[in-house]
Amino acid sequence: MNTQTHVRFDWAIKKILRSKANFGILEGFLSELLKKDIKILEILESESNKESETDKFNRVDIKVKDSNGELYIVEIQNTRELEYFYKILYNTSKAISEHMHKGMRYRESIKVITVSIVYFDIGQGSDYIYHGLTKFTGIHTQDELKLSETQQKLFNRPSIESIFPDHYIIKVNDFDGEAKDTLDQWVYFLKNSAIEEKFTAKGLKEAREILNEINMTPEERAAYNRYIEDLRYETSLADTIVFEMQFAREEGERKKALEIAREMIQNGMTPEVISKLTKLDLETINFL
Repeated sequence: MNTQTHVRFDWAIKKILRSKANFGILEGFLSELLKKDIKILEILESESNKESETDKFNRVDIKVKDSNGELYIVEIQNTRELEYFYKILYNTSKAISEHMHKGMRYRESIKVITVSIVYFDIGQGSDYIYHGLTKFTGIHTQDELKLSETQQKLFNRPSIESIFPDHYIIKVNDFDGEAKDTLDQWVYFLKNSAIEEKFTAKGLKEAREILNEINMTPEERAAYNRYIEDLRYETSLADTIVFEMQFAREEGERKKALEIAREMIQNGMTPEVISKLTKLDLETINFL
């Protein structure tokens, strides 16, 4: 098995994939995910696209428009964010409103597809790739509301769900490492920053050549290594905060349990009963 190490996809988005010459890599990824050929027309600038000294390492995104005029927001989130679903909602709404110019009709609203590549546990679910879309189901009949033929012609859309945004979430850490199809080959790369020679997914051939660490100049390698170290620091800091919050909560719960146990002792309850009710061990209770 010939597997080479490549730069992380988030670094590639920041530094490499914004070049028109390298559009094929991102086109390949989106084509495999959406199961249709995607041709990127242009990269659209936004506040999150711009480089600054205060750029956060835990999040990278890119906004592109395809040849059909549809908008794709690809975001990589490295550290835990409890409000992430709301961020998806906000980014989608903002993108739609940014592209509604004065005098435009509602039916001219741009179609938005968001792709969230997350490296933390988001929500509850056993899969590692989720697709969210909007459908309207009858409360009484359970039938699906559909566009009329007139609406389909007017909107140039086949269904209601094709009007509303689509959302994809890839939970990279939940991928088991076995690439069963070409989309899995991309997820394997997202998880391991490695591309096996046998992989045939669209865009990975270009990624194998362009994103190979061997091709980096000493300056690029130094910058990339700094990025990786900063990312490790951000992840470690986030993990530390989560641990400290959990520890503080557990300490607070233990303190409360000790106070209750003391009251129970004063009321003559046996250590065994107190232990059962407070979950404190007998040694601790007998020491009070």
